[in-house]
Amino acid sequence: MSGFLVFDRVSKSFGGQRAVDDVSLAVAQGEVFSLLGPSGCGKTTLLRMAAGFEMPDSGRILLNGQDITSLPPEKRPVNTVFQNYALFPHLSVWENIAFGLRVAGRNRTEITAEVEKMLALTQLAEHARKRPSQLSGGQKQRVAIARALINKPQVLLLDEPLAALDLKLRQHMLSELHRLHEEVGITFVFVTHDQGEAMRLSDRIGVMNAGHIEQIGSPMDLYDRPDTRFVASFVGDATILPGMIECGSVNRAVTVKVEGLQTLNAVSEETWTPAQSVLVSVRPERIALSLSPQIASASTNVLQGRIEDVAFTGGSLQATVKVRMQSLTVMMIHTGSMMPKADDPAWLTVRPEDVRLIRDPSR
Repeated sequence: MSGFLVFDRVSKSFGGQRAVDDVSLAVAQGEVFSLLGPSGCGKTTLLRMAAGFEMPDSGRILLNGQDITSLPPEKRPVNTVFQNYALFPHLSVWENIAFGLRVAGRNRTEITAEVEKMLALTQLAEHARKRPSQLSGGQKQRVAIARALINKPQVLLLDEPLAALDLKLRQHMLSELHRLHEEVGITFVFVTHDQGEAMRLSDRIGVMNAGHIEQIGSPMDLYDRPDTRFVASFVGDATILPGMIECGSVNRAVTVKVEGLQTLNAVSEETWTPAQSVLVSVRPERIALSLSPQIASASTNVLQGRIEDVAFTGGSLQATVKVRMQSLTVMMIHTGSMMPKADDPAWLTVRPEDVRLIRDPSR
C-alpha cells in the first residue's frame, strides 16, 4: 500500500474490547482526509495512534516512507489540534503560539518572525496579547491551529475541533480550515462524527463503524455510490428497503422487486443475478413528488401513495409518503408553489439511475 501517511493492518484493543480492527488505509500528501463515524467507532483511537499517544497492538504506521510506529509523540513530524484546544491559560495568544518553538530552542528573532507570520495567517494579530479566557471559541481554535502549524508538521491531526462550537461558528470555521489548508498545503487528517463537516472539507473520507473501515471515497462517491447499508444511512439520509433481483444486468438495466412496495427499474455497473437479495437505497431529494398523476418515460419508476406527514424545515419541505406497505421520505425545495398536507394523494417518480443497489451480506 502506497501513500504519504499509511496505516498498515493496524489493530488496537482496550480491556479486551477491539477499538480498531485490522485497519489499512493510505492518505495522500497534501490532501484533507476525514475519518467519519459515530462515537466509539475507533476514529479517534486511529488518530491518537498516528500522533503517538497510543501504540497499536499490531500493524504499522508509516509517514513519508518511514516506519513511525514506535516513535514517541515528540519525535513524530505531526501535530494535533484537540477538541478542547488545550491552550495554556496563563499564557497570551502570542506566547501560546510561540511555545513549540521555544521548547525546540529556536532563537528569539526567529521565534518573533514565525509567530508574526502565524498571527497573520490565522487573523489573530489584534488578539496577540489576550489570554485564552478573553477569546471566543473560534478564536481559541485558531490559536490551537497556529500553535500546531508553527512547527511545520508534515501532518496536522484534527480531533473533532469544531464539536464545541455553535452551528454558525462551525460553518465559519470550516471555511477558515479550508483557507488555511489552501495556504499551508500540508496533509490534514480530520476526525468528526458530523457528515456535513466531513463532506464540506474533505478530499476523501474514510467511513468507520465498529473499528472497521466501511468505505473510502470522495464525498460525492460516498453519497451517490454507498457500498454498504451503514454508509448509505450514515452519510446523508436515505430510504433503505430490502429487495430481490428479478432481472440481471442488460445494458446496465436491472429490475428489482422491493419488499412491500413494487418492482423498480435501476441502473447498475455491477453484475446481478435473478433471486439475489439486495438492499435498495433512494435519497429523499432524488424522489419527485406531485399531487396529480404525472406522465413519465417507460423506464422511470412511478409510485402512487398518500402523504402521511409534512415537516417544514425552512428552505425545504420533508414529506413522508406511504406507498403500499412502505413509507418513503421525500425532500423538496420550498418554493411556495406547492404545499402538500397529510392525507393528500401523491405520485412519486424516481429515475432508474437514482435507485442504488447495495449487496446485503445478512440475507
